[in-house]
Amino acid sequence: MSTSADPLATLAALPGVTESVNAVRTAVDRVYGHRVMRRRSNEVTSEAALRGARGSAALAGADWALEEVRRRTDFGVEGEPRTVGAALRLTAEAGQLLSIWRQSPLRVLARLHLVAAGGAEGDEGIGRPRQSGEPVDEPLIGSDLPLPDADEVAGRLDGLARLLLAGSEAPALVTAAVVHGELLALRPFVSRNGLVARAAERIVLVGSGLDPKSICPAEVGYAELGAAPYMAALEGYASGTPEGMAVWIAHCGRAVELGVRESTAVCEALQRGAA
Repeated sequence: MSTSADPLATLAALPGVTESVNAVRTAVDRVYGHRVMRRRSNEVTSEAALRGARGSAALAGADWALEEVRRRTDFGVEGEPRTVGAALRLTAEAGQLLSIWRQSPLRVLARLHLVAAGGAEGDEGIGRPRQSGEPVDEPLIGSDLPLPDADEVAGRLDGLARLLLAGSEAPALVTAAVVHGELLALRPFVSRNGLVARAAERIVLVGSGLDPKSICPAEVGYAELGAAPYMAALEGYASGTPEGMAVWIAHCGRAVELGVRESTAVCEALQRGAA
């Protein structure tokens, strides 16, 4: 990333990024202007949370139909049920952490991992960045990207926190994409990094004011676009090149647009009385 005073703003100026930002802003404004949002925004928020959790879990290897997520209750069972349960818990928790995020992003990330892992504070490897020699269980990424060592993780997490606390003139999409990409590239925890990264992106989008009611679930878009394009775009981010970063930000923007489309469909269903 750039060494300028505002590296996020530098990323926002990359070719193609402005177009992505404008497309997201237009889409978000459109769904917020839907007549259903005047009276039933809480229902849209709840539905977006459920669909977003389903999408995030799908990328983590538990690709369940939406109706299965609705009806199942066995989320403590190992394997796919536990992954879906982690995604649901993260979605519920993220909305409670906005004020803390503005003061201590690293504290929020630790909390998100604790929630995702479903353990207790102090459990081995839970709620803290991984230490030297600790393995990482992240099936989607596997060995496709080099895994930074614990010292690099600590340094880059600290740099990310300082960047966020310093503030930026960059659009919310750019900041959210960087948070998401950095966490995926670093894989700072021993497990559930993808779920945590997508929840952190959600916090940025909501806290920035772009999506204050959390009705634009980018996770839906990532799942719809598919794991292979997701990983290809992430490789662009990890490359650190301007072109690669722009590809990642554009991918994140397209995911938000697809999330908007999903919530627009929910609004239409509610309007027809079919939801």
